[in-house]
Amino acid sequence: MNSVESPLQSQVVSWLVAPGDCVVAGDLLVVLEAMKMEHELRASAPGRVVELLASAGEVVEQGQALLHIADVDETRDGGSDLPGGGAGPGLDPTVGHAPGARIRPDLQQVRERHALTLDASRPAAIGKRHALGLRSARENIADLCDAGSFKEYGALAVAAQRSRRSEDDLMRHTPADGMVTGIGSVNGALFRPERASVVVMAYDATVLAGTQGMRNHQKTDRLLGIALKNRLPVVLFAEGGGGRPGDVDMPVVAGLHVATFASFARLNGQVPVIGIAAGRCFAGNAALLGCCDVVIATQGSNIGMGGPAMVEGGGLGVFRPEQIGPAEVQHGNGVIDILVDDESDAVRAARKYLAFFQGSTGHWSAPDADALRDVVPENRLRVYDSRAAMALLADVDSLLPLRTGFGVGIHIALGRIEGRAVGLMANNPQHLGGAIDADGADKAARFMQLCNAHGLPIVSLIDTPGFMVGPQIEQQAQVRHVSRMFIAAAHLRVPFISVVLRKGYGLGAMAMAAGGFHAPLATLSWPSGEFGGMGLEGAVRLGYRKELDAVPEGAERHALFQRLVDEHYEKGSALNMAATLEIDAVIDPADTRDWIVRGLSAGRVDGQMGPSIDSW
Repeated sequence: MNSVESPLQSQVVSWLVAPGDCVVAGDLLVVLEAMKMEHELRASAPGRVVELLASAGEVVEQGQALLHIADVDETRDGGSDLPGGGAGPGLDPTVGHAPGARIRPDLQQVRERHALTLDASRPAAIGKRHALGLRSARENIADLCDAGSFKEYGALAVAAQRSRRSEDDLMRHTPADGMVTGIGSVNGALFRPERASVVVMAYDATVLAGTQGMRNHQKTDRLLGIALKNRLPVVLFAEGGGGRPGDVDMPVVAGLHVATFASFARLNGQVPVIGIAAGRCFAGNAALLGCCDVVIATQGSNIGMGGPAMVEGGGLGVFRPEQIGPAEVQHGNGVIDILVDDESDAVRAARKYLAFFQGSTGHWSAPDADALRDVVPENRLRVYDSRAAMALLADVDSLLPLRTGFGVGIHIALGRIEGRAVGLMANNPQHLGGAIDADGADKAARFMQLCNAHGLPIVSLIDTPGFMVGPQIEQQAQVRHVSRMFIAAAHLRVPFISVVLRKGYGLGAMAMAAGGFHAPLATLSWPSGEFGGMGLEGAVRLGYRKELDAVPEGAERHALFQRLVDEHYEKGSALNMAATLEIDAVIDPADTRDWIVRGLSAGRVDGQMGPSIDSW
């Protein structure tokens, strides 16, 4: 006979057995209560109840005997020789079914509540969205994140309008308070789980026009804090308006104390931040979008710091939403980095962009290196497309051009070289002969900041006669804008490799080479390279003015001028530059990738984080 003792000081609530009852292991014997919590005491072996030693309501001490049970042998079939004993293998002895199979009422309530947040619960609202050719916030997130990986934070929030609307109305019409937030995996098949985790936030334009409510501000701040602390990239789907005046539950006058904008900006330079815009993105949504490292937007998007109501309220006229910040305007002025056709393309671009900051890839295909020999024309005055050089240096299909509508004098792109992510920039001889203007300088300087902040090496392809000059260009604050390239380069912590494709003249060439030809990890030149403190023709006219003026104008002067230019060209050839050690090597263009790979293998990223990235 065995005694069953109380495991703690408690009170007997109720007995589930009586003398003479047969029990098996796991059967519930008695319920005890301590500190307002009930404790179940179950049989540890089969037996027969002989005697109860405490009555219901009695207080018992730890170790006090509660009942006596007589031993009973189990049968050879592994069951019990006691009638009716046990609930069967693998079953919960209290409810008689497989563990977890029964949906308890509290779980059912949670399921029903979550169901109200899903698109299926709002067919009319989602139908209107689809009629516009747009997707819902949850559809975009499902497309971005790896299947089943997105875990939502704050799904059960509703608008802070309980004092003016019923709870049922809020649950059905303001799910998640118009902001879907959570953590998911992106590109998980390519990178380790810790590299694939991403914070995702999407304003829901079907809920109160995507306005920023007090609760979705709280949700945003929560996820931004997690992103910063854990160094997680952030993807923001920004669509909707600004602040929401209807959230009357909060004792707020203007709401200018919210921390969201400062918290979002604090991510700058710390983690990659991607903004996606489709439809109408105004006011507060646009302010967050403008803080992103990269802005991806659809052809049908409108982006502006104020929507029609704000414009009209300021006495500035009456406009339709489509008239404010259309995509073609925002792409041309540099607000939009990547312009795409629709949200599907936007998500695809976001996945590709994000991958550059998630690590190297083991599978890649090299382009035809010999084709690099034909990129620069033999005629030194003939223009060409320097993007061809970028494409032939990067792994096949890896190039992602950025800011293509703005600052067209310099091309910038992210790409991979033997699987390693790099930033590439190149002068554009088809625009101003490759001369660097204010917009091109701004574009290049910010691109260097972007690569620097996130540890991407930079490859610079140089073909420039220098900075653009003249009275008209100086009206654009050229002096300040072009100097941004020197300042950005001076703060670089990443490897930098320069390759002179053809023209390497003056301060512009130095700016493209991180401030000077000895600043990069390596400065290389193709055989077509030509160098000088300024353009050859200008140098001859300035330095040999007396000699030229001494010759009669006409064929004789032109012949002298051309002879002097040829002499300067010979003196400033790539071979002479290498001979005087002003550059490191003159190489076969077909060997350029190999040189870059070797340089990247030798280069190191200094420090953990770079400086901030200019929003412009």
